[in-house]
Amino acid sequence: MSSSCSSRCRIRSACSAGLLLVLAVAAPWRRGAAQQQDEALVGQLARLLAVADARAFDAPLFREALHHPDAVVRRQVALAIGRIGDPAGTDLLVEALADSDQAVRAAAAFGLGLLKDMRAVAPLLAQVRAVPAAQQGPAQAEAVTAIAKIGGDEGAGALRDILGNGFTPGVPTSLAQSTALLEAWRLGTRAPVPSLVGFAEDPDPTARWHALYALARLRVARSVQALLRALDDSTPAVRAVAARGVSRTLVDSARLDPQVVVGRLRPLLGDRDPQVRINALRALATFHDSAFARLAVPLAGDADVNVAVQAETTLGVLGGRAAVEALGVRLSSAVFALRRQALIALAQADSAAGATAAAALTGDADWRWRSMAAEVFGAARDRPRLEALLGDADGRVVAQALQTLARVVPEADTTLGPRARDLLAHPDPAVRSVAADLLARHPVTADVDRLIQAYTRAAGDPFDDARLSAVAALGAIARASAEGRLAVAGRFLATVPRADDYLVRRLAAERLPDAAERWGPAVPIATDRGPEAYRDAVRRYLLVALRGQPPRVTIETDRGTMVVELYATEAPLTVAAFLSLVERRYFDGSRWHRVVPNFVVQDGDPRGDGWGGPGFVLRDEVNPVRYDVGTMGMALSGPDTGGSQFFITLSPQPHLDGGYTVFGRVVTGFNVLGAIAQGDRIRSIHR
Repeated sequence: MSSSCSSRCRIRSACSAGLLLVLAVAAPWRRGAAQQQDEALVGQLARLLAVADARAFDAPLFREALHHPDAVVRRQVALAIGRIGDPAGTDLLVEALADSDQAVRAAAAFGLGLLKDMRAVAPLLAQVRAVPAAQQGPAQAEAVTAIAKIGGDEGAGALRDILGNGFTPGVPTSLAQSTALLEAWRLGTRAPVPSLVGFAEDPDPTARWHALYALARLRVARSVQALLRALDDSTPAVRAVAARGVSRTLVDSARLDPQVVVGRLRPLLGDRDPQVRINALRALATFHDSAFARLAVPLAGDADVNVAVQAETTLGVLGGRAAVEALGVRLSSAVFALRRQALIALAQADSAAGATAAAALTGDADWRWRSMAAEVFGAARDRPRLEALLGDADGRVVAQALQTLARVVPEADTTLGPRARDLLAHPDPAVRSVAADLLARHPVTADVDRLIQAYTRAAGDPFDDARLSAVAALGAIARASAEGRLAVAGRFLATVPRADDYLVRRLAAERLPDAAERWGPAVPIATDRGPEAYRDAVRRYLLVALRGQPPRVTIETDRGTMVVELYATEAPLTVAAFLSLVERRYFDGSRWHRVVPNFVVQDGDPRGDGWGGPGFVLRDEVNPVRYDVGTMGMALSGPDTGGSQFFITLSPQPHLDGGYTVFGRVVTGFNVLGAIAQGDRIRSIHR
C-alpha cells in the first residue's frame, strides 16, 4: 500500500515536473509567436497609416490588405482609400462591400462617400436592399450616407427608393430610412421634400428629428408648416431643431404672417430645455424687427450663460430702445462672454453708444479687451477707430482690426491697399496673412515682388497662413492678366524653390496656372514621419484601444471637470499628436477662445485668438463616427490643416459628419460642457 502510494506519488511528481518543464519551454515560444504576430499586424497597420498620411495611392498594398485575415486591417485599408481620395479606389471599395465583416463593409461604404464616384450608387443601394429592415446595421447606414454624399440624379433616385412611399402608420421606420431622412439635405434641390414632410409626423422621435433636421437645412417654403407643428413636439430635441429651421425669409417665402409665427415661437423662449431657448432666440433674430426685442430681454438674464449670450446676440440684431436699454445693463457683467457680446450687440443696435462704450477698452493692458474693441468698432462700422488699432503693439489686436476692416470696407474700395502693403512686413504672421488677402481683392502686377518677399519671410512662421495667403494673392495676379501670369511665373515659380509644405503646393496647383509644370504634383506628401513613428502610433494607441483600453484625458475647466475618451481606432495619428501635446501640458492655462451657443466650444490655440497652432500640421483622419453631443473634433481652416485646435459639439451636428476628424467624445461632465463660456480657462488637460 505504502509502496504503491509512494510509486503513485513519484509518478505524479514526475509528470508534474515534466509538464512544468514543457510549459516552461513552450511559454517563451508562444510568447514569441504572439509577439511575431503582433509585430506583423503592427507593420501592416503602420504601412496603411503611412500611405494614407502621405496621400499616396498604393493599389498593390491595398489589394493585399483587403484580403488580410484580420478584419482590423481590412477596415483600416477601406478608411485609407477613402481618405486618400483617388478615384482609382472605387473598384476596391465596391469589392469590400462584400466583406464578411460588417465593420469593414461600413468603412467601405464610408470611403465611397468620400470618393463621390457615381459608379458606386448602384452597389451601395444593393448593400441596403440586401438586408431586411429589422437586421440593418452600420453598413446600411453608411451606404445611405454615401449615396447622399454622391448625390446627383442617381443618388436622389436611390434615396427616394429607400424612403419608399413615405411614413406608413403602424410600420416602423427602418435604420436605412431614418438615415436617408437625416442625409437628404445633401441633395439640395433634388431632396425628396414631400417624403420629409410626411416623416416629420413619424411616431419615432429619432425619425422626426432626422426629417426636420433636413427640412431645416433645406429652407424650402413647403417645409414651414411641418416646422411650425414640430414647435409643439413632446421631445425637446425635435422642438430645438424645428426652431432652428424657422426664419423670416422662410416665413415670407410661404407668405405667412410674421406676427403669427413669432407667436408660435414665443412659448419656446420659456422652454425648460436651454437648447430650445437658444434656437428660438436665433429664429427670433431673423425677423429683424425691434418690436420683438422685448421678448428676448428677459433671457439676457438667463441662468444658463449661453442662453444669455444668445439673447444678447438677438437683441443686437433686433435693435430698438428696449434692446439698447437691456444691453446697457449687461456692460458691467463680470463674465467675459456676457460683457463681450453685450458690447458687440450694443454697437449693432446703437453704433454711437457701442463705439463710445468700447473706446475705453483701447487702453486696457489686456490684449483681449483691445481685440474686443476692434470687434465692437466693426459692429459699429467705425472705420477711423479700427484704423487706429492697426498701430497696436500686439499683433493679435492688429490682426483682428484688419480682419474687421476687411469686412467693413466694401470689396470694391481700394483705399485699404496702401495700408495692406505696409502690413505685409508686420512681424505677426496673422497680420501678414490678412494683408495679403486684402491685396488679392485688387490684383496688380506691381505687388508681385512684395508678395514674394512676404512669402519668403513667412518661411519661419509657426503657422503657414501668411505663406498661403501670399500664394493666393499671387494666383489672383496671375489670373488677372497675361502680364501678371508672366510676372508670377518668371519671378516667383522660376526662382523660388519648390515648397516643402504640402498645403502650399496644393494651393499653388489650384491657383497658379504654371505651378504644376514648375513645382510638380502636390502629392505624395513628405510627412516628416519615419516608419517607426507609424509603428509607435499603432502599438501605443491603436492596438491598445482595440483591446478595450482606449486612452482617456481629463479636462479641468473653470466650470468643472470633463473626461474624454479618445478614439485611437478611428484617428490614431490625431490621438497620438493630441496626447503628445497633453504630455507637454500644452493646453494648460489656455482659454476657450470660441464658444457658439448650442453648437461648439473650441480651444487649443496658444495665441488665444484662433490663429495659433503647434508648429505641425495633421492630415485629416475622417471616419464614420457621428457628431453627437460631446463629440471632439479637429478644428480646420481647410482640408488637412489640423494641429492643436479642437472643438467639442454641444448638440448633434450631422453636417460635420465625415468632414472633420472625430477623435474623442466626452464620457462624463456633460453638465460642465454645457456651462462653458467664451473666455473660460482650461486649467489642465492630463491623462
